[in-house]
Amino acid sequence: MAATVTVEPAGRCRWDEPVRIAVRGLAPEQPVTLRASLRDEKGALFRAHARYCADADGLLDLARAPALGGSFPEKPLVRLVKRDVQTPFAVELEVFGGHEPGSGRLLGRAVHERDFLPPGVRREPVRAGRVRATLFLPLEPGPFPGIVDIPGVGSGLLEYRASLLAGKGFAVMALAYHGYEDLPKGIENVHLEYFEEALNYLLGHPQVKGPGVGLLGISKGGELCLSMASFLKGITATVVINASVANMGGTLHYKGETLPPVGANQKRIKVTKDGFADILHVLNSPLEGPDQKSFIPVERAESAFLFLVGQDDHNWKSEFFANEASKRLQAGSCSSELTPSLGTSIHCRCASPPQKKQKRPYLRHMEVPRLGVEGAVAAGLRHSHSSGNARSLTH
Repeated sequence: MAATVTVEPAGRCRWDEPVRIAVRGLAPEQPVTLRASLRDEKGALFRAHARYCADADGLLDLARAPALGGSFPEKPLVRLVKRDVQTPFAVELEVFGGHEPGSGRLLGRAVHERDFLPPGVRREPVRAGRVRATLFLPLEPGPFPGIVDIPGVGSGLLEYRASLLAGKGFAVMALAYHGYEDLPKGIENVHLEYFEEALNYLLGHPQVKGPGVGLLGISKGGELCLSMASFLKGITATVVINASVANMGGTLHYKGETLPPVGANQKRIKVTKDGFADILHVLNSPLEGPDQKSFIPVERAESAFLFLVGQDDHNWKSEFFANEASKRLQAGSCSSELTPSLGTSIHCRCASPPQKKQKRPYLRHMEVPRLGVEGAVAAGLRHSHSSGNARSLTH
């Protein structure tokens, strides 16, 4: 029996756009396995599968049918990263009979393209002074609310989130800060003057609406967003995804002021039964002893804040850090969205960052419920810009 696999929207759509997948022509209540596969720009193969049963009419509609189990790729330290946003991913969907992928008969197949550069969005490389970035601009006419997007450690220049957000009406600068071209290789010494230069470039762009811009960052990038909002001017909204409120990894410098890195104790590493290192408790508390000097002075900030926290984050205590930051911020200037069972890597759908020399997997990569990360970011930043009220970031 030949089954028909349909994907809507047909043919091609944005990576962050929901799709509806259905399989028709199956036997009533037939057990099947659906497998998704794609290759990245380097040719590496990524696969995942899930088990289902068709309904009484031989229809499998993934919007209604619950998955009965499945598997992510077997290599937990290898993560899918989109490097070239100008080309789509081609996702192959295959349906096999039974609940063992690869062993059952192939019943149907479809290929669907997912792209990262919305129609009309312009991609402009930025090499201005020390700044190494890419600016994404929506269709004219502008000007548009501006965002600086900062990734975590080891990412270089990542553009996929910036390109997708530009499709929602923002001028977004994807900013690199180390390990890219002629930028410093590491983060032993981070100078906020570099980020100030990038901020001023964006604010001075004719297609960017002032008087301020928004910040978006994850992990170390989120921590840098907190530092930028605390020390720099011209920032109206800051979205922080699973970040520390203490400076970490190296010394932060800005105009004669320094923040030392919070201390760490490697003896607190726990090894799981699978042999991975859980580093949740490695960092010292920034509320005690000399480590208090590493606490980012968020009380100086004039920005509104939105903290997105995965409560299953085992990289660091993201919920604790968000709560401590909130205590220091003025009443009404921040909001938190807590997401149970999510780990460190909360990204736009299915995208996860590269991990270098990391002996612990990012265990869960899922979208924030209700809006998704890109939806929450877009809604929060758009509301802040349109209302002109830096205390009102979320609906």
